[in-house]
Parts: sequence; structure tokens; C-alpha cells
Amino acid sequence: MADGITPELLGRLLDEQGGPLALYAAQWTAAADDCVQEALIELARQRPVPDQPVAWLYRVVRNRAISRARAARRREHHESLASRLRPSETTPRYAAADRSDALAGPDELAAAVATLDDEIREVVVARTWGGLGFEQIAELVGCSTSTAHRRYVAGLAALRERLDDTCRDTNQSPAIRKIAN
Repeated sequence: MADGITPELLGRLLDEQGGPLALYAAQWTAAADDCVQEALIELARQRPVPDQPVAWLYRVVRNRAISRARAARRREHHESLASRLRPSETTPRYAAADRSDALAGPDELAAAVATLDDEIREVVVARTWGGLGFEQIAELVGCSTSTAHRRYVAGLAALRERLDDTCRDTNQSPAIRKIAN
């Protein structure tokens, strides 16, 4: 195992990056944990170990999550075609959250992140929760370092605005007014 990954390094990567990687993959698929596990297994098989294993994991997790999302959409499409004769009984199995009421839930931050554009959300999650640098993010998403930085700044500004609106809306809600009076 001289040129492969050690169990200690694999364990440390899982401990430090498992959660952020799952959050990153959750942008595309409900099977985020599966994507992370498969990527870690694939990393363990790499000979030699990639120069930047964390960035490599993000790339592999991203690709797997996007592939799973495409498969889910194809499956959903086939299921909807098969059930056309019973439209009143059909409900989508993997319904996307309605973005108009996304901030109504208890986890406003997660809901606010979910409302970001895909390109911006990907950069914000990779930087904030994944701890990737802008050079690594740029390579990951296929853009320049300055574009990755601009997307990150735009994402943070959008999150501040959405969360500030949520706080103001909460303070103005009838339940809050009733408690205050």
C-alpha cells in the first residue's frame, strides 16, 4: 500500500469531509451519502493517490450525484409515461421543493441555500462547508478563479438578503405580534 491511500488518511477524510461532501452532493441527489461512500471507495483504489484528494473527492462526488439525478429524472419520466392512464392518482415520487415557500420551514438557512442558482449554490457549498479554495472550486466547476469568487460573493449577498427578509417576515407574522402584545 506504499503508493495507495492509507486507512488512517481515508478515515480522516471521512471524518473531516464526509458531512460537507454529502451536503455538496445533496444539491443534485437524495442519495448523497451513497455518492460519498462510492467516492471514498474509489479513492481507496487509486494508484497513486491524487495530489489533492479532497478536491478529487469533490469532483467524483459531483459527477456521481449528477449521474444519479439524471437517472432519477429518467426513471421519473418513464413512471409518468406509464401512469398516464391514471393522472388523478399520480404524484411525483421525487417532487422538488416549491421555492416560493422554501423559507417557511424550520431550517431557514438550508431553505435559503436551496433557492440559490445552481452554479452559485455549488460554489457556496464547496467553499463554506467543504472548505475548498477558489482555485480548487474553479477547477471543480470549470470556471476561472475570479468567476468562482464572484459567484461566492453573489451567493453570500443573496443569502444575507433572503435571511434578512425571513427575519423581517417572522417579526411581522401574526403569531409574533400576538406574543408581543
